[in-house]
Amino acid sequence: MVEREDTAQKVGSGDVPVLATPRLLAIAEMATVEATRAHLAPGETSVGTRAELEHLAASPIGTHVEVDTELTEVDGRRLVFAWEARDRHTLVGRGTIERVVVDRARFVERATR
Repeated sequence: MVEREDTAQKVGSGDVPVLATPRLLAIAEMATVEATRAHLAPGETSVGTRAELEHLAASPIGTHVEVDTELTEVDGRRLVFAWEARDRHTLVGRGTIERVVVDRARFVERATR
């Protein structure tokens, strides 16, 4: 559900009260995280490394937007997802998101040095 906090006005990516492109990408990334979660070994996580997005239609406050993902490629630890976002009537956005499976502790250690 698009809330005021999700709008371009609120996140600073525009001045209209519709779903912001950065929020659409964040929602799509959340969907790929959720799709990956059950398939990871203990101590593993995935991190986003690349994203492509086409924001095709505006979604005003109150619109229910649903994101579907499909794993389209596995190359070692690299996972590529295709995604689409739809409301009840329209294709809102689509794109791809790449994630890499990493050891959570080692990743955090390297990132915080």
